[in-house]
Amino acid sequence: MTNFADAKRLTAQGAKTMMAAAIAEAEALGIAVTVAIVDAGGHMLVLERMDGGRFHTVHSSTTKAVCAASNRRVTTTHGAQGQGLDTLHAVGLALASGPERWTAMEGGYPIFVGDECVGGIGVSGGDWEQDQRIAEAAVHAAGAALPG
Repeated sequence: MTNFADAKRLTAQGAKTMMAAAIAEAEALGIAVTVAIVDAGGHMLVLERMDGGRFHTVHSSTTKAVCAASNRRVTTTHGAQGQGLDTLHAVGLALASGPERWTAMEGGYPIFVGDECVGGIGVSGGDWEQDQRIAEAAVHAAGAALPG
């Protein structure tokens, strides 16, 4: 066993490539969204709120990206272990984790290179299916993989 490991990371260029794909997909859908892309530690790499995007989507997209990177899975109404959550437990988990760190809203995806999570993307502004579609297009554009 060694004391250090080689690690992959999402570059600024990779995040910009993802952002361009996300914005193009949102434009194709005819909606204005906010897209947040964070590194594996949940630190912001790029954030864009499209013209017409609502201001609250800045926070929700960021929370989706951070949650996806932290849990290494798509944001959903399931807990960190994949268990179904009722509304009370979903709200409680967000409060316990910190409302800027966990959400049950769809639209957040981890970004994987091999088995390594290198970041997360969060999209907010469309319905949940549109947010997911935009996030998936961005992950694919960077040559990364969707979870499992």
